Amino acid sequence: MGRQYRSGAARAIFGVALAGVFLFALRLADPQDLDAPAPQTEPPPKARTLVSHFPEAPSVPPKWTIPIDPLGFSAPGAIYLGSRNTLVSLDFIDEDRLLFTFRIPGLLHRDPANGQDSDERQIRAVVLGLPQGTVDAETTWTVHDRLRYLWMLHNGRFLVRDRNSLFEGDASLKLKPYLDFPGSLLWLELNPAQQYLVTNSREPVTAADVPGRDAGSPATAAASVTSDQDSAAGNGGSPEFVVRILSRTSGQVMLVSRTRAAVHLPINSQGYLENLRGQGLRWMLNLRYFTGGSKLLGGVESVCEPEDDFVSEQEVLVTACGPEGESTLVAMTTAGRTLWITDAPGTEIWPHLTVAANGSRLAWATLDTTHTVNSYAPMSADEIKEQSVTVFDAANGNIPLVAPLSPIFDAGGNVALSPSGRRIALINAGVIQVFELPAPPTVPVTDEKHPKD
Repeated sequence: MGRQYRSGAARAIFGVALAGVFLFALRLADPQDLDAPAPQTEPPPKARTLVSHFPEAPSVPPKWTIPIDPLGFSAPGAIYLGSRNTLVSLDFIDEDRLLFTFRIPGLLHRDPANGQDSDERQIRAVVLGLPQGTVDAETTWTVHDRLRYLWMLHNGRFLVRDRNSLFEGDASLKLKPYLDFPGSLLWLELNPAQQYLVTNSREPVTAADVPGRDAGSPATAAASVTSDQDSAAGNGGSPEFVVRILSRTSGQVMLVSRTRAAVHLPINSQGYLENLRGQGLRWMLNLRYFTGGSKLLGGVESVCEPEDDFVSEQEVLVTACGPEGESTLVAMTTAGRTLWITDAPGTEIWPHLTVAANGSRLAWATLDTTHTVNSYAPMSADEIKEQSVTVFDAANGNIPLVAPLSPIFDAGGNVALSPSGRRIALINAGVIQVFELPAPPTVPVTDEKHPKD
């Protein structure tokens, strides 16, 4: 979960477009209301603090290990550290099968059109059966950039991205065309129930990009373009990022909007989250419903705009940042209850979040550095000591597992949680380590009334 796709300004522009498409009014927050606490019948929990030392071994032993060298894997060289290239992905297809994909080292490819080095690379994919790690299926894919290329779906299927196309695959590793875009697809996200896709693509403005015209993508849908071209022209350029919300089952485009930066838009089946600026360092988290109205969920103190992610349909993880580069994780429900708070030291940077399909557990992987990293104390590659992962119970913030990750993959992809949250798989010390954890506690569910009810 990298911050290169986070932009508060872009999200604000997109929020206006979203309001128009879903036909609800954009209400400006009353400054007197921004510091008001969200409704909560009990005091918020006391914050816990993560230790800053580097773990030398997992806090509990793995149940199984699967060697990865025999699969053709080789650790990336130090030259890749800091480049944020996606070199590996590890996911559970179901409770008893893993999908492991990784870049195959090889010669650089040349683009015949211009004679320059291209970003074409070969990805080996294997399906591994547990507990023995037997290879149930294997293949090789070709992709053409170094960004994330795979997203797992809840039904044992997955999406593979290459250039401007999405493909859908399953445990047989056969891919079939799914969606095409008129420009390079950079990133996608899904809501917890996975009814919707949020996509970011790079598409230069053309004469056809006017309100009310067919967006031309994907081929299964037509949508009107809501554009901020006028504001862009006043700033000396046109926006080339396009954000879409699509129905995953039908491919129908629900919204198309042009922005000047890529947008991280956390949504569930009811609406989307936005951060409202309060007094001083105060930020309020607001859930704006697709059908109209909104609800303040709570507030956090942060020197940067917080980063919001849905853990489940009813739980949100807010990541705030302190003045010395430290992070604060705040888990709250869509009913406005704060479940737990955890402070992380400023030596843990570049977090990547992995969530179990049922929302019961989440894994927070970070790079561990020798000193606090902030604008006054930047980081160099030789100051990265290790990568580690902390696993949280979503209901209460308890930590059933802390473990190192080796080699370091600064773009993530080396941590997987099974659909039930009972198993976690890590790439560490030349093997895939698979852990069995106790059943996670249940996230408390409270009835939530829509603001208009």
